[in-house]
Amino acid sequence: MPNQQLIEGSVEIAAAPATVWALVSDLRRMGEWSPQCSRMMVLGREIKLGTRTLNLNRQGKMRWPTTAKVVAFEPNKKLAFRIVENRCVWTYDLEETATGTRLTESRTTPRGVAKASNLGTEKLMGGTENFEAGLGSGINTTLERIKAAAEAGN
Repeated sequence: MPNQQLIEGSVEIAAAPATVWALVSDLRRMGEWSPQCSRMMVLGREIKLGTRTLNLNRQGKMRWPTTAKVVAFEPNKKLAFRIVENRCVWTYDLEETATGTRLTESRTTPRGVAKASNLGTEKLMGGTENFEAGLGSGINTTLERIKAAAEAGN
């Protein structure tokens, strides 16, 4: 099965964009939100355009590292990072609403998924269809965790 070009989800959060941004843009907290990325280690002190990270990921018993580079950084609006190994881009878009913020998380494949990554997914992770279905449910879990933290003031 070919890779999905877009996997996304959105959630309405009863909190100001600045509150949601503070959570989303602190990449060191990604392990709190994501069921797949257990840890993001920021290389350097400040998170900004061009920042690089070392990430530890998990699915079932599988564990693997990746690296990323922040490719969009617009405070209170948009954060995106590209995973170097598979070329996928993860984006968080924030939109102010009458009651707070609409947060959308997406995984896109603007340059396609790297062949080595797809091979590993097929051989070790149950295939592309299952893996990407897990990414979709993971996005929803991530968004709900961010929503809970933002609405609780965490």
